[in-house]
Amino acid sequence: MRVQLLDPSAFTPPYDRSLAAALARGGADVELLTSRFLYGAVPAAEGYRVVEAFYRRAGRRGLHAPARRLLKGAEHVPDMLRLRRTSAADVTHYQWLTVPALDWLLLPPRRPRVITAHYVLPPRPSRAGLAVARRAFGSMDAVIAHSEHGATRLRRELGLDPGRVRVIPHGVFDYLTRLPQERTLPAELAAGEKPVILFFGLLRPYKGLDTLLEAFRLLRGAELWIVGNPRMDLRPLHALAARCAEPVRFVPRFVDEGEIPPLFRRADVVVLPYRDAEHSGVLYTALAFGKPLVLSAVGGFPELAAREGVGRMVAPGRPGELAQALAELVDDPQRREQLAAASRRAAGGEHSWDEVARRTLDLYMELLDARP
Repeated sequence: MRVQLLDPSAFTPPYDRSLAAALARGGADVELLTSRFLYGAVPAAEGYRVVEAFYRRAGRRGLHAPARRLLKGAEHVPDMLRLRRTSAADVTHYQWLTVPALDWLLLPPRRPRVITAHYVLPPRPSRAGLAVARRAFGSMDAVIAHSEHGATRLRRELGLDPGRVRVIPHGVFDYLTRLPQERTLPAELAAGEKPVILFFGLLRPYKGLDTLLEAFRLLRGAELWIVGNPRMDLRPLHALAARCAEPVRFVPRFVDEGEIPPLFRRADVVVLPYRDAEHSGVLYTALAFGKPLVLSAVGGFPELAAREGVGRMVAPGRPGELAQALAELVDDPQRREQLAAASRRAAGGEHSWDEVARRTLDLYMELLDARP
């Protein structure tokens, strides 16, 4: 079976490449069509081919080249049309559409087509946003959601045929646990012996960092590490951190792959205080390292926590509730170990990439068998 995975803008290289490798281990002939990832290293291709078929001129100019986004925009339609002319896979599986309002018109006619709904809809989508999502997802033969929550929104809010919406869990990023180029902790974090609460990932307003810092003001006996590339003004966060009794350490920059493992190995608790999310790569990195979690009750998080028992759930935007959950884990090493053991079991069960690939290949075969 010839499978093409597509992520034109390289939005999720760890997911794309983990899935591609697992599908290849499952017997598929896999080709990943993407663009050059400009922020750092990506997992090596194992058993599959990578073709940088999109935005090649923009990619060669580098991340900080003038007018890179304009050049990328100019290349988009020609690159999509080239795909339309040359696609010859048995199954085409999209991870993202760069411009959904346009791209659904440019897709190759060859079927079947599958898309993974990594992000289904914002909490309160506009009428125009619903129309675009309905057209884009509706142009597919199957839409994969990572949770029943996401699947329900696809069926109810977009009116998709329930038979076309499937739930296949997100895999854990276990390749990070065996990187040959693993580095030591960043210098900003090397000191300290208290239990560590880790927030990791892009720093964005919807991720609830203000709620986290308000909660951390109420804690004693722990450190808070906030690590990630900022996409927001950090001055209000630094002001909140200055009011905390315990250390708050910021690493406000892009963290390359080799720096990620020591962060998660040292962390005692990983916290995701998001106001909105469907799923998160940080969550599946924490599972890979067997870490206890404190999660906001958004998107598919409650399903995973209830099914796998990997962490504490709190309402989003509630500093007092978040502080209580964090304090309970900071003060109870035995409870942390119970949750860590649950994370390790989840990583080896339905969230393993081989299981994700098995279910994905079953879907491909079902679609191929149903073709006229």
